[in-house]
Amino acid sequence: MTTLKKEIVNISTPVTTMVPLSMATRYGNLVFVSGSAALDLATGQALGGDVRAQTRKTLENIRTVLETAGSSLDCVLKCGCYLTDISNFPAFNEAYREFFSHEPPARTTVETRLANPALLVEIEAIAYIP
Repeated sequence: MTTLKKEIVNISTPVTTMVPLSMATRYGNLVFVSGSAALDLATGQALGGDVRAQTRKTLENIRTVLETAGSSLDCVLKCGCYLTDISNFPAFNEAYREFFSHEPPARTTVETRLANPALLVEIEAIAYIP
């Protein structure tokens, strides 16, 4: 019988020193990506821009974490999406569709307040490792 262990997936970034979290955890062939936002992974600084630009940067960051874990955006099963203003929903969907144009994952999208007021969107993801 094989015993599965939780593995921490981190990349070299100041983001993980700012708050107590791992960029992702891996369990078997599943990867659970922490809520990601439009942060510069090299500096940990929030990037400006509208919801489209922030959504693109957020999904690029998620792609980086997934690739580090041995997965990809094509393997995403579910996303949890958090918008600070639900009126941005159509623009968010436009940018989101650029990354998930074919067979998009299951998704929940809600309006909420984020810890950093400069951020307009946060996304978490669950993916498999092929």
